Amino acid sequence: MYSFLGTWPWYVSGFLIGVIMLTLILFGKQFGMSSNLRTLCTMAGAGKNVDFFKFDWRDQKWNLAVVLGAILGGFVAVHFLSDGSGVDINPKTIELLAAMNIEAPNGKLGPDSLFGWEAIKTPKTIFILFFGGLLIGFGTRYAGGCTSGHAISGLSNLQKPSLIAVIGFFIGGLIMAHFLLPLIF
Repeated sequence: MYSFLGTWPWYVSGFLIGVIMLTLILFGKQFGMSSNLRTLCTMAGAGKNVDFFKFDWRDQKWNLAVVLGAILGGFVAVHFLSDGSGVDINPKTIELLAAMNIEAPNGKLGPDSLFGWEAIKTPKTIFILFFGGLLIGFGTRYAGGCTSGHAISGLSNLQKPSLIAVIGFFIGGLIMAHFLLPLIF
C-alpha cells in the first residue's frame, strides 16, 4: 500500500503518461495546459475584440476536462491518498537555499517565503512573481505551448519544434537556477 500512497516510481508514472499519450494520438488529440487559457478566454467572449481568440472552443471541451481532472486529482491525492511524508529534497539543495537565505521547504514543493502567504508580504517577492508570470506567459505563447504540451505531447509526436522548445526550457531553467536566482536572493 505504501507504493500507492507514497511517491510513485518514474517507471510507473512514465508508463501511465505513455499510455495516455498513445490514447490521445489514437484519437487525434493534442495535450497541453496553456491552450486551455485561450479556450477559457474565448468562452468568456474575448473573440469579439481579439482575432487570436476567434475559434470554435467546443472542439477543446475535452481538454478542459483534463484541467478539471488535474485540479480534482491533485486535491484528492493531497487530502486522501498521501501518507504525509511530503517531498524529500536533497540536502545539498537545502544547503544552497540556506546560502541564499531561503528556508527549506520542509516536505512541501516550495518554501513558504516564495510560494506561501508570506510571499505577498514583501514587494520584492510580489514583483518577482508578477514579472516571472509575464515571462512565462510570453514564453508560452512565443514557443507555441507550455512545458507539458511540448515535453509530453510534442515529443510524443516527434515534433522538432517541441524538441527545440524543451531544450530551451532546460537551458532557461539552468540559467535561472545557477546564475539569476543567486543574484536575486
